[in-house]
Amino acid sequence: MTIAATTSPREAARCTWDAVVVGAGPAGAMAARELARRGLTVLLVDRATFPRWKVCGCCLNAHALATLQAAGLRELVPQCGAVPLREICLAAVGRDARLPLSGGVSLSRETFDAALVRAAVEEGAAFLPQTHASLAPSTANCGTRTIELSAVGGGAPAVERVAARVVLVADGLSGKLVARAGVSGVAAAPGARIGAGVVAAEGPTFYSAGTIYMACGRDGYLGLVRLEDGRLDLAAALDPVWVRGCGGPGHAATQLLAEVGWPTVPRLAELGWRGTPALTRRARRLAAERLFLLGDAAGYIEPFTGEGMAWALASARAVAPLAARAVQRWHPKLTWEWGEAYRELIGRRQLVCRFISGVLRSPHLTRTLIYLLAYAPALAAPVVRYLGCAEIRNPKSEIRKKSQSPNPKLQMGL
Repeated sequence: MTIAATTSPREAARCTWDAVVVGAGPAGAMAARELARRGLTVLLVDRATFPRWKVCGCCLNAHALATLQAAGLRELVPQCGAVPLREICLAAVGRDARLPLSGGVSLSRETFDAALVRAAVEEGAAFLPQTHASLAPSTANCGTRTIELSAVGGGAPAVERVAARVVLVADGLSGKLVARAGVSGVAAAPGARIGAGVVAAEGPTFYSAGTIYMACGRDGYLGLVRLEDGRLDLAAALDPVWVRGCGGPGHAATQLLAEVGWPTVPRLAELGWRGTPALTRRARRLAAERLFLLGDAAGYIEPFTGEGMAWALASARAVAPLAARAVQRWHPKLTWEWGEAYRELIGRRQLVCRFISGVLRSPHLTRTLIYLLAYAPALAAPVVRYLGCAEIRNPKSEIRKKSQSPNPKLQMGL
């Protein structure tokens, strides 16, 4: 069911808001809820209509679930029908390994994001979907920032100017609000991969619920997981040059599945794939006068098993106290404080993702990682703890050599 707007651009322009949050994904919706719970007036703005789909692995790991619980949203995920994750299956050419997981779930972004928006509205935040937001130049000593709002689509819509004591920017990887305003820019890492994803209405029974499947190749990796409604979510990190050479992300995904010997999804290359900008990137500035960046807008690294949403939720909770202080009394030191807090909270956790993404770029290292995870858990302990894995089972039953000519009927789950 579509989430209705609780205000309009014209109505929003009639008052000064304590906070305007641009972007209603996990970071923005959580931040809006946290600020509304503190008694602040909050306007949550997004270009899209909710529920809406996003390119994502659709996994919430133990870190993400712990943040939701700390925020008082412990029941939100089970109420949405999330699927508990029991294991992750990693595969490279000729090898695969299964590791038990504990504490994670799979949940579609349509369901999860909409639930977070509803939670923010229930706490008192105003919600304004289908609305484009842009940042007006800062006016010295005025005590507010100005956001220009206009309805998405339909010719040349009227622009309304909304004043806010603080602005939180959570407009994601593709967001350009601060770049257009000249406040900050995004620097993509050299050789960064792009994201691509699609949700298939059906898929081979080989891909069972409760398991994350990761097909790893030299030019990228593809994750597959069953959602709460039985659909199959596919999300990939791919070399952009290779994708163009393959003829598109659907063809690249088909090739990855063939490389590891897993069954393909019917008409995979023909599905409505969507892409993202470069995944590994960072914002040159995380804060400016009365403005904070959070979630993917603050920076991103190729994630693994739900860390992307964990970072988004954690940054939203962490920025709320600083934003509340900024509403009461702005001080330039708050920009430095947010930079330090963000690096302390997110930066260290991203180091493990840097390591894993580096390993996955090398077929040899990927196969070595699979061996370590199965045969030498002590050597792989940092990765195991990071993934939230339970105790590793008997390696002899978890890793095997694959046949060069697998039985297609067995692989299709027939």
